[in-house]
Amino acid sequence: MHSALLAVCSDAAAQTAAQTLPGITVEAPRRAQASPRKKRSVAHRDAPRSSPRPQPAVVVRPSPVSTDAQLAILHQAPTGQPQTTIGRDLFANRPAFSVADVLRDSPGISIKQGNGPRDFGISIRGSNARNGFAIRNLVIFDDGFPVTQPDGLSRSDLIDPRAYGAIDVIRGPSSALYGNYATGGALNFRTRRGADINGVEYGVDGGSYGYLNNYLTAGKKVGNFEGSLFASDARSDGFLGNSWFNTQTVNFLGTLQATPDDRFTFKLINNTLDTRLPIRSSLNQFYINPFQRGCETAATAAPGCGTITLFNNGFNTANGTSRQTAEQARLGRDDRRTIVGGRWEHDFDNQTTWRNQFVFDDRNINQPTGATSAIGDYPSYNFMSDLVRRSDLLGMDSTSYLGAFYNTLSWSGDTYNVAPGGTRGQLQSNVTGEHTNYGVRAREELRLTNAWTAIAGIGWETTHLNGVNTAYTYTGPTGITTTTIRSTDRQFQNTAPEFALQYRADKDWLLRARVATGYGTPQVGNLFVLPNGQNGNNTQLNPQRNLGYDLGFDWTPDPTVRVSATGFYEFFRDELVTQATPLGSPNSSYTFNAPKSEHRGFELLAQWRFLPSWRVTTAYTYLDQIYTSYTENITNGAVFGFNRAGNKIPGISPNELTARLSYDQLSGALKGVGAFVEFQWRDAFYMDNANLLKAPGYELVNLNLHYDTPLQSEYLNSLHAYFEVRNVFDRTYVASANNIANTVTGAGVQNPASVLANTGGSIYAGSPRMFIAGMRFAFR
Repeated sequence: MHSALLAVCSDAAAQTAAQTLPGITVEAPRRAQASPRKKRSVAHRDAPRSSPRPQPAVVVRPSPVSTDAQLAILHQAPTGQPQTTIGRDLFANRPAFSVADVLRDSPGISIKQGNGPRDFGISIRGSNARNGFAIRNLVIFDDGFPVTQPDGLSRSDLIDPRAYGAIDVIRGPSSALYGNYATGGALNFRTRRGADINGVEYGVDGGSYGYLNNYLTAGKKVGNFEGSLFASDARSDGFLGNSWFNTQTVNFLGTLQATPDDRFTFKLINNTLDTRLPIRSSLNQFYINPFQRGCETAATAAPGCGTITLFNNGFNTANGTSRQTAEQARLGRDDRRTIVGGRWEHDFDNQTTWRNQFVFDDRNINQPTGATSAIGDYPSYNFMSDLVRRSDLLGMDSTSYLGAFYNTLSWSGDTYNVAPGGTRGQLQSNVTGEHTNYGVRAREELRLTNAWTAIAGIGWETTHLNGVNTAYTYTGPTGITTTTIRSTDRQFQNTAPEFALQYRADKDWLLRARVATGYGTPQVGNLFVLPNGQNGNNTQLNPQRNLGYDLGFDWTPDPTVRVSATGFYEFFRDELVTQATPLGSPNSSYTFNAPKSEHRGFELLAQWRFLPSWRVTTAYTYLDQIYTSYTENITNGAVFGFNRAGNKIPGISPNELTARLSYDQLSGALKGVGAFVEFQWRDAFYMDNANLLKAPGYELVNLNLHYDTPLQSEYLNSLHAYFEVRNVFDRTYVASANNIANTVTGAGVQNPASVLANTGGSIYAGSPRMFIAGMRFAFR
């Protein structure tokens, strides 16, 4: 496909065109005319999206179905679907340490702090807000290679924004194109192209709480090979008690044009993480001691410090228990994630490309995060093969896609009791099994007229879960062992159709309408956890399904103004909702099905360059999500049922806004000097199914100053320097609040908010005021 299909912002254009709005692309792409059969150079076919490359002396016959075009169909900008591309110019001049620093620039995105420095829960339309940890209900790619494992789990530890040139946010149910777990949408992180880097860059950021991040980027295009390498080392003492960290990331992308018709791409990502973790607080503890200060030992702990109860002998209460703080118990994570991928693309002719892709993804964890420690290795394999063809169908431009896929994950996880002092106690449980998905998908994009484009797609998938849970109990001071074995073997079949219409009314207006479906199956681990956090039979869980309707427009009256708006209404069946279990439970979260729920909302992105150097950017999301059929059973001696129909789904903030006013001097002696002030607002939200307790909302202000200048040196190409103050007014706020369970009295009366406010295992505070400065040199 041509670049008209690609929603991409050119960094070069952003720096040179004073009247053009760079950064976020909101317009859904227009289908280009089918390319005629003609000879073009390899260099042109493999050129960056922002500009063509010089033609080589020898001209050969490539296919118009280029690498970028095919990835656009799959991961960047599927026609007719709400999507945003966040350009590098929005985060290149700030100390962007994590995805939280960049993804808030897209509407529909919500972020909450996870268990680690760069571990964030990412939600599209609230998709992950109802989960206790990691990322669920959306699919993530890195240069088109999946970094979501077959069981639907993604973690953002391995995502260092410095490595990327752009990020594509694809919103709404997307299982027709992306399969299992794409109920909320998809993200594709695109690393910088080697030719764009064209040398070596070194940068360093440093700031409050001992933060230091060194990073290196190298890239080049030599002949038929183009490669880019990114490496970073980040560490900090942390602003929360017991939250120091040390993490290293490597990200490599290489592409070889082996023949005029064959391209080979290699991908490597490796992340190691060593971090300590505080104990998640109750709401009352958050108000008393949000940053967990003075929590070195339980005996001398300050008010509001979180503690956990540990078996003195590491397996039962025969020798008593001890309450310890996170520092005493040495809570933390010691993890490694390694992803290796390869892609071969072959052009059969000028209209048809065949692609085969294989990814090995290994997640190795050691996580004493509470009274128990999760230790395991989760290797996965992902293979897909597909065809993309550009042609005419009944005289209309047609883009056809057909693909098949197979992926599987081997599940092998142990849960150990944590003994006092952070030593490993006895084995508490073990889960082994496999999670396998396979299926086919097809898609047709048909340009009916110059103004109208129709899109239809369908995906079919089989998911097979088999697993064995072995739970261990120990009796008496000698620990006589009793084992309880539970197993499951379940198979699910899901089908996801999708239909969309796109109407180009004129050069200023693009109208979109879409109806699509999504689905997400449980994971093996969900099937063996009871509401109280104990091991048990939860194998009745069903897949969740959603049917969503979108209606929106993109308005671009001139290069200085862009407005994109989308309204959506989604109907869920058997929605999978996760809530925290009581502190000290063998498992930290429990998952259940809510029979029926509805999600509705509105997304708005607006940009206005009202003067050549001044720009306003706003991303706003409204979410209203309710249970429409759900009776919750709570046990306290007897079982008591409560109708939750009409209640808000917990964890969902109804209003989120990011607004930025920026200035960049484009000429004169101060050319390259810039600044912005950023405002973030997140509304209060419920933490429980009964809607009795709310996590408070917050407003934050960030301030940034930066300077870019070319350097007239034999070896140095440019200097970028920046200084940022985050949370200027030093607000204390909730960065993460996991859903908590409601409780009842023996008489079956729900405990009020004053009782729930003492339920721990939920809250992490956000960062107080921070000062961060950095610089980046580009070498020739």
